[in-house]
Amino acid sequence: MRKVLRNMAVPVVTVLFMIGSSVWAAEPEVGPIVPSFGPVMMPPPGSYNLDPDVHYKVSMDMYTTPDFPEDQNRHLISAARFLNMHARNGIPAENIDFALIVHGKAAKDLLTDEAYQARYNEPNPNTALLKELHAAEVPIYLCSQTAAFRGMAPEEFSPTVTMSLSAMTAHVRLQQEGYTLVPF
Repeated sequence: MRKVLRNMAVPVVTVLFMIGSSVWAAEPEVGPIVPSFGPVMMPPPGSYNLDPDVHYKVSMDMYTTPDFPEDQNRHLISAARFLNMHARNGIPAENIDFALIVHGKAAKDLLTDEAYQARYNEPNPNTALLKELHAAEVPIYLCSQTAAFRGMAPEEFSPTVTMSLSAMTAHVRLQQEGYTLVPF
């Protein structure tokens, strides 16, 4: 009898998990803050969330880039996801100020299509996403030290980008202004 029950336990648990998870799972959706990017899933009811009555200042550090030039930077997508998921879950857009600090290899993901084309033989796959983040009033601060050391001129970058003395400088200033750093 134990063997029969033990053999039934895995299928029964699997079915219960599938039933339980399908109750609240749905297809990922984008928007409303960044309309075409940052897909999010709805959480189960009662999930831990930000307080909708508090004003938040959030910054994110971006220094890595995809292995292939035709891929979008997942950190830019994460920035869109952060804004979309909180808006979809009851946090008013005006209650989140969000900033992105970029340095290192990720600088290439902020190039204009022309500059990207000259370096990688194709347009920048991040251009549309950069425009939508800009429309959502997300400041993107690029480390000028990174740009200089990588031989990239300020005019090669998207007009959605603001040059900063350094990424370290941007982090210090934003922290002084009350921003919380998302550590990934």
